[in-house]
Amino acid sequence: MDQNPDRLDTFLAHRGALVSYATRIVGERADAEDVVQDAYLRFEAAEPERRLDAPRAYLFRIVRNLALDLRRRVGRDHLRRAADPGAALAGLATDDPSPETEAEARSDLRRLSEAMAELPARTRQALELHRMQGLTIREIATRLGISTGLAHALVTDGLEHCRQRLRGRDQ
Repeated sequence: MDQNPDRLDTFLAHRGALVSYATRIVGERADAEDVVQDAYLRFEAAEPERRLDAPRAYLFRIVRNLALDLRRRVGRDHLRRAADPGAALAGLATDDPSPETEAEARSDLRRLSEAMAELPARTRQALELHRMQGLTIREIATRLGISTGLAHALVTDGLEHCRQRLRGRDQ
């Protein structure tokens, strides 16, 4: 397609205004840019041998028609999706874990429970106070009536035992 220099100059001179105009109609600048590009192609192809009396007005009319067409098409798409909410919801991701993930988590929980049961009573108690009740090492030491060093050693030993069991290795 040969470009008409007068039409190209008209388009380039008013491109920014055309994009702003189309944006007001379609709502999105990216869509407006597409509309303006399509409008230029139609403007350039319109009776190339004929001189347009009002090229600026003609270009704006093309942009308006294309923008309104796009807005109507988008509106119909939204209505179609709203009419079938199941189709819209089907495409959404779910926060539910997969059955495999659930099975793995249950297995890990079982192994952790078994590992906790294997711990000496004081080590298990120190680990539970730390991990499940959120007590600090100093608070555990006070509650159990032991030194902070021993409380730290009990929690560390209990954590390491549980880690080893979760990895599938026995001590």
